[in-house]
Amino acid sequence: MEKRNNYKAWLYLAPALILMAVFTFFPLVNTIIVSFIENYNSAYGFNAEVGERVVNTGFTFKNYGVVLGITPRNPSTGVLDKTFLSFTGPSALGNTLMITFITVPISVVIALVISIALNQIKVLKKFFQTVFFMPYVTNIIAVGMVFSIIFSTNGIFNAMLKSNTNWINVGASYWNSMLILFVYIIWNALPYKILIFLSGLQNIDKQYYDAAKIDGASAFKVARKVTIPLLSPQILYITITSFIGAFKEYTAIVGLFNRSYTADGNVPDLFTVVYYIYDKLNSTDQVQYASAAAVILFIIIMLITLVQMKVAKKRVHY
Repeated sequence: MEKRNNYKAWLYLAPALILMAVFTFFPLVNTIIVSFIENYNSAYGFNAEVGERVVNTGFTFKNYGVVLGITPRNPSTGVLDKTFLSFTGPSALGNTLMITFITVPISVVIALVISIALNQIKVLKKFFQTVFFMPYVTNIIAVGMVFSIIFSTNGIFNAMLKSNTNWINVGASYWNSMLILFVYIIWNALPYKILIFLSGLQNIDKQYYDAAKIDGASAFKVARKVTIPLLSPQILYITITSFIGAFKEYTAIVGLFNRSYTADGNVPDLFTVVYYIYDKLNSTDQVQYASAAAVILFIIIMLITLVQMKVAKKRVHY
């Protein structure tokens, strides 16, 4: 009987497993393989010749060296590509790290404060929850276009400040553009976090708050000693998913700027790692570099997630 049930279980799971194998596991394995292939060209198969040029010539670590700016793509010129990683100026990895370590902590703290405040509201509680959640169901590209109008040189923001500062238009300074990008990402990230925190708050037993009131604890102390510890599983979940989402940031750049640069189209100083990957995928002979960058991104995300899980063992209360 048990074997028969196992057979049925695998039969029911088969469609989902097939789809995952085709659209998840195969692309993942293929990306890792391509990242180690020299002279890969996606327009041709393995070991194919195009005229006099041989593509897919074998195993190499060169692709990672090119992405990290260690090895020149063309040995004859010796020019290093610092688009992905640079210690002297903006780069895809540097921008991504800034976006991650600035927007995630700020958005988590703001979402937590708003959630606690919303949970205390008695009148029109559902209305305010709906208002705060609405941006989550709005198309992110459309929202980016609205932000681009608000922060344009002749936009509402400059009108309020009585200024003509160039925040996001072509020619804007790097830091002006990044500041508006941070604001946009934080604002767009709040609704989902608020929803998760509110669901966690509503599941906290009221007896903890009653005990705190009897002890005469202040609202701040109740939040620090009761609410936050009991919300730690939700905080861990939000933090991990937010870090992963921030490392994969791409649509915010497209929606807000619709370009990869501030002043010079030849200097893509607004690149993120995923933007870099998409840019390389647009060329059939640079897919191996996109794959190498994707693998590097995967390793970074995995390491940060492992660190968070390690810290969570001491900080999270279930």
